[in-house]
Amino acid sequence: MIPAQFDYHAPRSLDEAIALLRQNDGAKVLAGGQSLIPAMRFRLAQPEVLVDINGISQLDYIKEQSGYLAIGSMTREVALEESSLVARSYPLLLDTARVVADPLVRQRATVGGNLAHADPANDHPATMLAYGASVVARGPAGERVIGIDQFFTGLFESALAPNEILTEIRIPTPGLGSSGAYVKIERKVGDYAVTGVAVQLTLAGDVCKSIRIGLTNVNPTPMRALDAEQRLTGQALTEEALEAAGQLAAAACSPSADLRGSEDYKRDLTRVVVKRAVRLAQSRVKGSN
Repeated sequence: MIPAQFDYHAPRSLDEAIALLRQNDGAKVLAGGQSLIPAMRFRLAQPEVLVDINGISQLDYIKEQSGYLAIGSMTREVALEESSLVARSYPLLLDTARVVADPLVRQRATVGGNLAHADPANDHPATMLAYGASVVARGPAGERVIGIDQFFTGLFESALAPNEILTEIRIPTPGLGSSGAYVKIERKVGDYAVTGVAVQLTLAGDVCKSIRIGLTNVNPTPMRALDAEQRLTGQALTEEALEAAGQLAAAACSPSADLRGSEDYKRDLTRVVVKRAVRLAQSRVKGSN
């Protein structure tokens, strides 16, 4: 199939792009296009107006600010893979960037587009939940910062208003004794996850001082494993504690049966992967020390 007819605009500034969204109800923003274009081809999405923001160079950057890593929404996934800053200080983010789809897709796909699409099967939502990140949105009323815990509101739904553009992602700079990991189980390279677990933790000696756990593709919306986090906080990361946390995460998620496996299989795999991801994050903290 081919897309339905649409008008196309390629603004050169953020203000111009926002004006176009304000003037055209139902307009869609085109970033990397790795989700929107296939949906349009099969007429699952039929926007009458496309606002292509690829020409807005001010949205492409990776830099550390005071207390956080700032990522422009048009930053390509491949840029995260190649960033020495990300490799040095944000291992969870690097893990994630390396397993988003495949190398060809990562040349075009954008970090902001991945999040704005609000697909629970995408990899970045779980990672940003684990980091406790925030996103910056800009619209006709100005700029606002949205905490990631309030950003995903439903299946393919986010807190972004129709005339807003996600402009930046902010990841808190990890403190001493902190590290993270993302473990994804997929049938083949480039596939969506059967399950994926993102972990960011802080250790005080052998005790887990704080931890956030995000889950991929096992719930209708991107989710944190809150009960598992609570079970591990303030505890030594023993096998018993990890098993209990894995079971809590498995019980909390709500996967759908498909060609990748049954609900029970995905739950049990999530239990296992939670333990793997926590152990990998823990080993990274120990290694950095």
